[in-house]
Amino acid sequence: MAMRSLETDYLVVGAGAMGMAFTDALIDHADVHVTLVDRRHAAGGHWQDAYPFVQLHQASQFYGVASTVLGTGAVQEQGPEAGLHERARRSEIQNYYDDILHRRFVGSGRVTFLGGSEYEDDGSEHVVTSRVSGEATRVEVRRRVVDATYLSPTIPATTPPPFGVADDVDVVPVNQLATLVTAPSSYVIVGSGKTATDAIVWLSNNGVPADRIVWVRPREPWMLNRAVVQPDPVVSVQLAADTMAAAAEAESLDDLFLRLEAAGVMLRIDTDVAPTMAKTPTLAEWELDLLRSIEKVVRLGHIKHVTSGEIVLDQGVVPLPPGSLVVHCAASGLQYPPVVPLWGQDKIRLQTIRAGFPCFCAALAGFVEATRDDDRERNRLCPPNNLPDNPADWAQMQVRGTLATRAYGAEPDIATWANGCALNPARVDPSRRDAPAVEAAAARLAGVVEPGLARMAALAGWRSATPEP
Repeated sequence: MAMRSLETDYLVVGAGAMGMAFTDALIDHADVHVTLVDRRHAAGGHWQDAYPFVQLHQASQFYGVASTVLGTGAVQEQGPEAGLHERARRSEIQNYYDDILHRRFVGSGRVTFLGGSEYEDDGSEHVVTSRVSGEATRVEVRRRVVDATYLSPTIPATTPPPFGVADDVDVVPVNQLATLVTAPSSYVIVGSGKTATDAIVWLSNNGVPADRIVWVRPREPWMLNRAVVQPDPVVSVQLAADTMAAAAEAESLDDLFLRLEAAGVMLRIDTDVAPTMAKTPTLAEWELDLLRSIEKVVRLGHIKHVTSGEIVLDQGVVPLPPGSLVVHCAASGLQYPPVVPLWGQDKIRLQTIRAGFPCFCAALAGFVEATRDDDRERNRLCPPNNLPDNPADWAQMQVRGTLATRAYGAEPDIATWANGCALNPARVDPSRRDAPAVEAAAARLAGVVEPGLARMAALAGWRSATPEP
């Protein structure tokens, strides 16, 4: 079969959230052509494989691409999250990305999408091969290759359970909860993170009583209070001030998180246990109440293997109730590859820049790629950040993110773009900058940010508020 050829300015590998956000910002600010490649047949990355009852754990406005707001920007008027901004469900996110891909990207003639395809770089040429036809395409890249898969998460639907399972044990990924034909006698939820909490909340909302749920929780997690992560400048500036004020007075990492808990920023399920996990997805207080109703909690480390009668863990063995369904929510989720410069000699590797919010970070990288000519300057403005797994990681992320925000925020054009970008959680619309509540929050932040940043760096294990290799 003859290999066809294609020329493009940018080859973006991965049409997930970061690849889409980068491409969107790039074509908005540069006259270029992009070829977007993904092994899936549609855009959206892991949202194509996510469990059907999943929702964003953050406000919809903070997710997607810079050119097009996800959702309506509405504040919920009813239900347990009344007063908080709407959070999109899986189907809405899938439809959103499908519209962006076909109407905005491909429809413009400036983006070519090669879906259902594998990318290979043998060092001398870039080859994309269709998983359907087997046809290979040699891609000549005039400017850049962009790796938008560097932080791709792992999820239960596409990752086998990280423990042994006997043949006669019923184990399913969380996705299959919504397709059960018969109800098991009990549900054994395996995992400590957002997926496990979502599964428990969904089961509770569907009438499963707490005494039929066993929660195997290897680690205790810290989570962010969703009420303090909202697209409102008063809320966002107050969050930053609360964080730095807590850091300035903290005697240890545990003390920092306890102070954040007292300030209403952080939440934990069991107030008698100090969490060691700090990936910090957001959680609403009504969800916290449901999670606290689960009394059958197993804290014996990770599962080694499951038989028809018992669960063998790092630190002990517990019986597996007859008729139980083991629900796999234990994929690692976030990935932790080495923190490297975004602009490398061979390619751009998309990573977070500020603390969290990968869609904004990828859009920022796209804007900087389009508006700056020197890679050293690009890397200065967009230093890579780490993702958090434990409290020390979280503190490092805050320091790196604060310094990065100062760097790119000092550039007038970037500051103007960022303040007009709904993805930016620190956005302060000019029309609200002089509002008394915003000014008061900003003044409080200004008074605590320097001691807070210095102390945060020390808690992170650095000698100064400068990230160390």
